[in-house]
Amino acid sequence: MSPSVSGLDTAIAPEERIAAALARLILDPDAPPARHIAVGAASPIPAAACWLVKLMGHPVRLSLLHKRSGNPFTEGTRELFDLTGQGRIDLFFLGGGQIDGQANLNLVGTGEWPGRAVRFPGSFGSAFMYFMTPRTILFREEHSPRVLVEKVDNISAPGVSPPGVFRRGTAQALVTGKCVFRFHPDRARFSLESLHPGETVDSVRDATGFDFDATGDIPATPDPTEAEHALLRGPVKAEMVETYPDFCARVWGSDAAAA
Repeated sequence: MSPSVSGLDTAIAPEERIAAALARLILDPDAPPARHIAVGAASPIPAAACWLVKLMGHPVRLSLLHKRSGNPFTEGTRELFDLTGQGRIDLFFLGGGQIDGQANLNLVGTGEWPGRAVRFPGSFGSAFMYFMTPRTILFREEHSPRVLVEKVDNISAPGVSPPGVFRRGTAQALVTGKCVFRFHPDRARFSLESLHPGETVDSVRDATGFDFDATGDIPATPDPTEAEHALLRGPVKAEMVETYPDFCARVWGSDAAAA
């Protein structure tokens, strides 16, 4: 395969494909508009998706909590929570040590409360963001039965709420290293939307601890377009390399740190 002008080969990295899939979800015309998107800690692939959307010319405001320079937050998550409570954040990304078929998240740990068998980073503001953001895209690269479970051991943030409980939104989708799931809050259930290269409905079922719907022929997750790929390897990388140097070097090559 011929090298690109940056010295990188033109093969599409899995991270690039996932970032493009996230970007398409951000721009979903059937979803509420994403005018202001926030990205939390240690989220390089969602950050890449957000920069891709912005650099494609869409008028979105990005608030990246861990951006080292030019960060709009002077008091960190306190300001993020204030903005979200005021209804001024439209889209957020969340993951979990465990995620179940009702889009419940566990960031506490496994085993009976308080989840001391395997400890996760902690819930922090996940429940608040899940309730108060109109759209949440769930994201977890690892797709295995230990992560995608039938029922989370502890609920840090619930996927749906009983009638009468105020919340602005729920999960829109779950993107993993194998596929894209769409979430249906009316029935608290996922459906399979697309398959990454090399995956089948059966391979995804074998790797998923919860049941999900798969109707008809499930399409392949589209590759980034040529224009998207060029943006990811050029301007997107340039925006991200200060904050995520290791990620940029791993995905885009050893010259990424010098970009």
